Amino acid sequence: MKAHDGMYIDGAWRPADGRETIDVVNPADEQVIGKVPAGNALDVDTAVRAARAALPGWAATPPAERAARLAALRDVLVARKDEIAETVTAELGSPLKFSQAVHAGAPIAVAGSYAELAATYAFEEKVGNSVVHHEPIGVVGAITPWNYPLHQIVAKVAPALAAGCTVVLKPAEDTPLTAQLFAEAVHEAGVPAGVFNLVTGLGPVAGQALAEHPGVDLVSFTGSTAVGRRIGALAGAAVKKVALELGGKSANVILPSADLAKAVNVGVANVMSNSGQTCSAWTRMLVHRDQYDEAVELAAEAAAKYGDRIGPVVNAKQQERVRGYIDKGVAEGARLVAGGPEAPREQGYFVSPTVFADVTEEMTVAQEEIFGPVLTILRYEDEDDALRIANGTVYGLAGAVWAGDEAEAVAFARRMDTGQVDINGGRFNPLAPFGGYKQSGVGRELGSHGLAEYLQTKSLQF
Repeated sequence: MKAHDGMYIDGAWRPADGRETIDVVNPADEQVIGKVPAGNALDVDTAVRAARAALPGWAATPPAERAARLAALRDVLVARKDEIAETVTAELGSPLKFSQAVHAGAPIAVAGSYAELAATYAFEEKVGNSVVHHEPIGVVGAITPWNYPLHQIVAKVAPALAAGCTVVLKPAEDTPLTAQLFAEAVHEAGVPAGVFNLVTGLGPVAGQALAEHPGVDLVSFTGSTAVGRRIGALAGAAVKKVALELGGKSANVILPSADLAKAVNVGVANVMSNSGQTCSAWTRMLVHRDQYDEAVELAAEAAAKYGDRIGPVVNAKQQERVRGYIDKGVAEGARLVAGGPEAPREQGYFVSPTVFADVTEEMTVAQEEIFGPVLTILRYEDEDDALRIANGTVYGLAGAVWAGDEAEAVAFARRMDTGQVDINGGRFNPLAPFGGYKQSGVGRELGSHGLAEYLQTKSLQF
């Protein structure tokens, strides 16, 4: 798609306040494919004012009508699915098939789920002698990441609109074209002017202005834990609500009774998916000491198959970050069994699919989020040791457990300090709540729990 040279505010594309722009670079060939405005605090203020002006009308719109607009949005996304996939591939570097299936497919499913929820959600309930009324929290400032650019937008904007909120979106500066395409889809779906607004720009400028704006009632942010702390501090100064979906270092626990080959192969695929740029990726594989050598061999063989199948990481800075972690893993004594720090291609921000063995739990690569195609394999002595290692990071976003008996896996999963656990390769569910424990975040996204984040509760006593 051709980049817009303005902001989508109050139902129209409008010139930005300043003349500064952001280059959009294709990470596969390092070529500039577009330019978008670098919004500033005045652009954010204009967008927030538009959202506040539109709030009373949208909040008063019957849920069935809000549901109809979301259904129309889903239909537009379906009609433009190929364009979405091509745009994500161009600015993120994701292989086209993955973009079609995941980057375009998942947001369509999520948008459809909120079209249904908006029409069926119990916005009012009777509790004893009270009527409990759930009403929109107000204007939402949504700040989204680049790794799943459309999914993360829809996971915030769709429930906010279903709840009756209005939105100002600040997308990641690496993937703004997908956000502009989404704004076009919102317009085509007939969402009233001012209900959704888009400001492109840099995080420390436009993102900070949005987080601290007095006209924003809730800030929903997805990104690193470090930036999440900053967002929380800015919002906390005004005692406004925050929803934070942050980092992860998820454990993939393979119990001795599991199908080892299947668990390892699926685990490697999970880490390599989206070039490792997934906050919920199972980047720590935990294997019993008696099966450890076999698991390492299987993982190395599986990773070798991904050399030509994964795309680049998003930019040069991320490439250097991931390669730096690989160097640190080697320096701290981990054993490379696949991949390494050397760039596999001369052009593009590619990183080799990498697997570390002989990893101990105190190593940096076992504790910090790398956000690249890097798997660490740790051994455990018994089930209690596995649980201790699995819970032994500051994160708690996701995880997996494999066992020959499902009940055995469920019993282990219940003891994990994490927000979502896949049992024996469980499938993604767009209706299940997603979010983390500990430093992986505050609040939940997706399904009815995601909708509830955007609601304020009022009790009427009789």
